[in-house]
Amino acid sequence: MDKNTIIGFVLIGIVLFGFSWLNRPTPEQIEAQRRYQDSIAQIEQAKQVAIEKQKADPMASFNNLPDSVKEARLADSFGSFAKAMTGTEEFITLENEKVAVKLSTKGGRVISATLKEYDNYKGEPLVLFDKNESVFDLALVTAANQRVNTKDMYFTPIKGDNANAAVMRLQMNEGSYLDFTYTLQPNDYRMDFSIKGTGLNGMLSPSTETLGMTWTQDIRQQEKGRKFENRYVGLYYKVENDDVENLSETGNDSKNVNETLQWIGYKDMFFSTVLVAKEGFKEVKMDSRMYENGEYMKNFHTTATVSFDLNGTQTTDFQYFFLPNKYSLLNDYNDTLEDGQELRLEKLVPLGWGIFRWVNQYFIIPLFNFLGGFIDNYGWLIFLLTVIVKLILFPLTYKSYMSSAKMRVLRPQVEEINAKYPNQDQAMERQRQIMELYSRAGASPMSGCIPMLLQMPILIALFMFFPSAIELRHESFLWAHDLSTYDAIISWDAQIPLISTYFGNHISLFCLLMTITNIVYTKYNMEMTNTGQQQMPGMKTMMYLMPLMFLFIFNSYASGLTYYYFISTLITIAQTLFFRYTIDEEKLLAKLEANKRKPMKKSGFMKRLEEAQRMQQEQLKRQQDQLKQQREQREQQKNNRHR
Repeated sequence: MDKNTIIGFVLIGIVLFGFSWLNRPTPEQIEAQRRYQDSIAQIEQAKQVAIEKQKADPMASFNNLPDSVKEARLADSFGSFAKAMTGTEEFITLENEKVAVKLSTKGGRVISATLKEYDNYKGEPLVLFDKNESVFDLALVTAANQRVNTKDMYFTPIKGDNANAAVMRLQMNEGSYLDFTYTLQPNDYRMDFSIKGTGLNGMLSPSTETLGMTWTQDIRQQEKGRKFENRYVGLYYKVENDDVENLSETGNDSKNVNETLQWIGYKDMFFSTVLVAKEGFKEVKMDSRMYENGEYMKNFHTTATVSFDLNGTQTTDFQYFFLPNKYSLLNDYNDTLEDGQELRLEKLVPLGWGIFRWVNQYFIIPLFNFLGGFIDNYGWLIFLLTVIVKLILFPLTYKSYMSSAKMRVLRPQVEEINAKYPNQDQAMERQRQIMELYSRAGASPMSGCIPMLLQMPILIALFMFFPSAIELRHESFLWAHDLSTYDAIISWDAQIPLISTYFGNHISLFCLLMTITNIVYTKYNMEMTNTGQQQMPGMKTMMYLMPLMFLFIFNSYASGLTYYYFISTLITIAQTLFFRYTIDEEKLLAKLEANKRKPMKKSGFMKRLEEAQRMQQEQLKRQQDQLKQQREQREQQKNNRHR
């Protein structure tokens, strides 16, 4: 690039900069432009608000019109359903010994469900949802291809002989109507719901074979511990001829399901609203959204299609369940159904997966229910349940203790080996000598771990069971007023960074007692299980940190669970002390010494282990020899350079 070209580009740049500078907008022009943009944004926002209002209330744009104009506009917009767009909302209540269900003529839908045997944490009647917290809507397409929604239209209640049944009729023309029939079963949590059309040919689109369904519900906070309760609030569903699944309970989630669903359930910690479709839900889209605070936990939203007979020869059948998440109750609903058609509503109760759920189903729950037939106080019931579980696990606990006792009495001999091979490069030989000592004496470090692993299914099953047991809800024991939530002895309102987030604004006494007993047991157990072998750095500190971590983890958990852990740890300490003072360790050591004098029969596993150790030791020795040789070579080279 020559000199003239460079000068040309510079001059062009100066001209462009000067032009931009001279033609820049004045402050008044900038302010006018800002006001213009703001006005455009306000107009767009107003349009969006109007659209949302129109969706929420399609009659809003007709309310201020003269009657004659209003009727004409309604006929143009809603066709045969125009008359149903206006009316007066009325309510009908169906109730039995367990449930009170309120129906509204607007939408012909269920607007409220109350469980009469329960109340919330404030002592108020337990309402699953009320008028503005749930929407059930069916989309209808008219013969003129107009879309109307049942939630916006007024139904006419039809009285019958059954006090626990009601028909909501959406009347179009004479002889043309759509019926929603509700029948509440006596002394049950079920309500049958069916949809049937009469004379709808010519009213709805002739291609109508399905109806688009929308079902939305806000889940109320029913328990004292919002953060803990929120972990159990979820949208559950059962795939036809398959298992029960659910959306994420820990955050916002959505899912499109291509399979046919047998039922969809909106589940709280201890209560659920479930909608079952006889012919199943198809083309299902589900959405779960969390509320950060307020009186609601989550919002569940479902859209799906359901079968519909336009000729009116068949009904579209559903069942509503407004019920507590009690395992035995939910499981009993399977008894009246054919094989393969079971609802499996008991999967709404989170009992763990695999072997842990089996332990709960076939051991813990039957034992808990059996004890409940004799004991009214659930605090004492948990105590007795814990004692029974510890007695069942007693042989495993004894075997684990004996393993640690053998290691402990051999400790002086292990320390002699450590003193004989103190260096790091002798670690393999030191370990081999210790393993040989244990093998000849009949002791094994692994024999204490296996009994502990065998206990884990029961311990984890109980961890899952207690927080989900509705039987503990609002049951008091000692200072705990409700065994299904935390038992705060100290509470505060101030938000303390980190503490309030991870610990909570309270201290639970049973959790504190559990932590203290675990620290005591950890200290005692570490002294008892000290075998003289070298431990990883920081292991002792880590062992003491674990109980403190549990204090943070379990502070907001059900007091029934922390009470169980507290009693279980106390019993474990008592068992350990019993073993300590009843087992003669001198006799145990004499027996181990006698074992060492017997010819040792090595198992195939021990032979392979020793061979692996020998090969590893030889490899380590070769590496050490190579390093020594390399050092000698470097020293030789260094000496040669100095010469």
